[in-house]
Amino acid sequence: MAFLPYGRQFIDAADLQAVNESLQGDYLTTGPEVERFEKDLADFLGVKHAIAVNSCTSALHIAMLAAGVKTGERVITTPNTFLASANCAAYVGARPDFADIDPRTFNLSAPALEKKMGSDVRAVVAVDFAGQTPDMPRIAEIARRQGAVVIEDACHAIGTEFEEQGKRYRVGNHPWADISAFSFHPVKTMTTGEGGFLATNNDDYAAASRLIRSHGVVRSAETFQGLGRGAEEFGPWYYEMQSLGYNFRITDFQCALGRSQLKKLPGFIRRRQEIVAAYNEAFCDLPHFKTPHAHWPTLTSWHLYVAQIDFKAIGKTRSVVMQALRDQGIGTQVHYIPVHLQPYYRQTYGTKPGDYPVAEAYYDRCLSLPLYPGLTNEDVQRVIKAVRDVVK
Repeated sequence: MAFLPYGRQFIDAADLQAVNESLQGDYLTTGPEVERFEKDLADFLGVKHAIAVNSCTSALHIAMLAAGVKTGERVITTPNTFLASANCAAYVGARPDFADIDPRTFNLSAPALEKKMGSDVRAVVAVDFAGQTPDMPRIAEIARRQGAVVIEDACHAIGTEFEEQGKRYRVGNHPWADISAFSFHPVKTMTTGEGGFLATNNDDYAAASRLIRSHGVVRSAETFQGLGRGAEEFGPWYYEMQSLGYNFRITDFQCALGRSQLKKLPGFIRRRQEIVAAYNEAFCDLPHFKTPHAHWPTLTSWHLYVAQIDFKAIGKTRSVVMQALRDQGIGTQVHYIPVHLQPYYRQTYGTKPGDYPVAEAYYDRCLSLPLYPGLTNEDVQRVIKAVRDVVK
């Protein structure tokens, strides 16, 4: 019996051919596939700028730097996220802080955010948990009232859309985020192995992001500062490091894979939506089991299927449930341990249990079930039967 993990990549012959052709080309690192992938991504989102990088963590780090977040300033995000959403603030010397989550969507709560805002807040990192957007219009209104930048951590949400006042918007290209960061990790909706990108309509943020991505180096003669050199010294070998940057570049063959995957993304999303609908129908009558709430179910790309299970009520610990499912070939995972409970955050910033009770209550009951486009209908029924047997 095949083991079904909670998430995995979907690679087909077209992906393999795209990577093979790239590997036989002239470039392995930064080359023409990077620019082509960036154009494809920008066209898909309808956004002005897409900047491909080696991970979403790097994208978030770049967003902090491009937005000018400085030492001593505060950055607010959700405690229900992966570590990178908060770590990116610490990378630039800012203070990561949190606001509690909405009890239905498990996303950053706008009312909780408003209570935590202050003049020292330079940025808000709003995470699209499981592929679903938080209340971005309200979050942006709260943040911008204090002059804070809105960074959308969209690592779960490529292809997700939402509606506001009768108009449809796609994550990565809407007026309530200044910069959006995406992930192409293998368990995400599409993959480049590792990798990610930033999306923005802000020309200054885009230019800064490209500079930061590659050591702060420029190679265009129009941007050279020269430092007193004559024009004849700017030969074809010449480049300038004009600021402190990093090596956050992505490879050409990764972008070749990304371009191939992007063509299949609408199909990936449709399949995820079909599986979520099947789970919801199958589990809706289970006692002590809550299916995910979706404000826009047909527009959400669904990176994760996170159930809420009252483990005390069913008389089994989460570990026992996970092992019982694993014994039947069903993999599960926990998303996420609240960031403020991590030892580093408790020791460095003084966070503690009880600080964000909604996020902590969510964590006590959450369990992610298998969700990826490679699941067959038979696989989905296996998951359903196993979960019903174990949870009942």
